[in-house]
Amino acid sequence: MARVRRGQGELEGQVLGALSEADGPVSAAWVQQRLGDDLAYTTVVTILTRLLAKDVVARERQGRSFLWTPTADVARLAALRMRRLLDGERDREAVLASFVTALPPGDERVLRALLEDAEPGPANTRNTSPADRSGTQG
Repeated sequence: MARVRRGQGELEGQVLGALSEADGPVSAAWVQQRLGDDLAYTTVVTILTRLLAKDVVARERQGRSFLWTPTADVARLAALRMRRLLDGERDREAVLASFVTALPPGDERVLRALLEDAEPGPANTRNTSPADRSGTQG
């Protein structure tokens, strides 16, 4: 029987989800068992190591192996992936505009509410539209 091929992002989410269900630090073997036997132990360790590099899991040595604990949730991991994709684009404004215009109405309302509730940062010192922040005066 052929193994089901999963994408890296999907695997990272599944591994992080499994860690989040644990009562405390767990081994890679525990994660592998939780996700099913079709996933190789070395694959689980590779994904855990990648998650460690992204600061969404922590590990502590126990004997010759490690115990793993989540430091972030699946939503943060997805947000990190989205940010990495956005950072790789030349025209951030065009990408963001395309993303926002493709949102269903419910998601658009959630995004607007989140932006309104967001604490002003260095680039957003007041509650203004993107056109106002770009330096154009009307």
